[in-house]
Amino acid sequence: MSGQDGVKFDPKEHQHQRYNPLTDRWVLVSAHRMTRPWAGQKESVSEQQVARSDPQNPLCPGNTRANGQVNPDYESTFVFDNDFPALQPDAPDPPQGSDGDVLFQSKAARGKCQVMCFHPWSDITLPLMRQEEVIKVIDKWAELVEELGATYPWVQIFENKGATMGCSNPHPHCQVWASNFLPNEAVVSDRSQRAYYQQHQEQLLLRYAEQEANRQERVVVQSSNWLAVVPYWATWPYQTMLLPRKRHILRLTDLTPEERRDLADVMRLLLTKYDNLFQASFPYSMGWHGAPTGPHLSGGVDHWQLHAHYYPPLLRSASVRKFMVGYEMLAQEQRDLTPEQAAERLRNVPDEHYRNRKKSEEKEGDLVDEEEEGVNP
Repeated sequence: MSGQDGVKFDPKEHQHQRYNPLTDRWVLVSAHRMTRPWAGQKESVSEQQVARSDPQNPLCPGNTRANGQVNPDYESTFVFDNDFPALQPDAPDPPQGSDGDVLFQSKAARGKCQVMCFHPWSDITLPLMRQEEVIKVIDKWAELVEELGATYPWVQIFENKGATMGCSNPHPHCQVWASNFLPNEAVVSDRSQRAYYQQHQEQLLLRYAEQEANRQERVVVQSSNWLAVVPYWATWPYQTMLLPRKRHILRLTDLTPEERRDLADVMRLLLTKYDNLFQASFPYSMGWHGAPTGPHLSGGVDHWQLHAHYYPPLLRSASVRKFMVGYEMLAQEQRDLTPEQAAERLRNVPDEHYRNRKKSEEKEGDLVDEEEEGVNP
């Protein structure tokens, strides 16, 4: 397509908008801005040396937390109630305004917040864990959705990885917040998926996965059951979405053993590619979105499709991150790198984690030194 001056449109050179059907919002894509020099903030990129076990770390096995509780000597996953929860199950109702002014509304917020440790070691992350260890993480996620979903309509599993994302503890863990209300993001996603389903008689994200699998240009990792893509409408530079590609799945609890094994492999490979991109432990916020839960729901949830969002902030290198400020906060979300460029960069990095590769190279170097010593005693 040509513009007003007859120049042919190139998504890598010309700004344009893309529509996000999940949020009913538009994002501005300005790929030509990637050529501008950077003089802004740079993050520290030093590889943090984390002890495998730290007697002062409240998430390690056998250690005492802030409330005096002692962790068990766990060998796999470990779940406990958050010592400083944002939601509590017995919170009182807020007072209602006597004048009924719609500008000053409040309502009850109750729930339960838990912390889930992925592994007993502090010096490991999901891409470096074994397949069977990641499967145990997925199994525990499903258990928590089933357990908390029996009471609450929304169960939000999320992981903040890295100090850049505000994570205060390097021990591999996530959080699970269950609430007696649908949060804002869930409300919008529910409305959008429902509207698409009512109009087209198929799930929005199942159709989207099929289309992305056919096009391939934004696919980063794929398997027989799963697809990891940089969404067409992505806002963050290397944002990805993890989707079932074969069938309609409402929640993590619905996954078969085969799908869980496959998911573990896809997650490990996706996160390995993240780390390999800039040869650093890649920070991100991620979370699962599945159909609402709870015994009191009405209206049906067949329009929902299980999916996970990964939102990493890094842009040009391990030290340069994307900030959502100014125009993004006051007008509209904007990105520089196109989703297609981001997907290609992630696809093209090695599948073997850079830390494992360094260990292999060091071992080979040691063997060469030993052989040379044997030849020249």
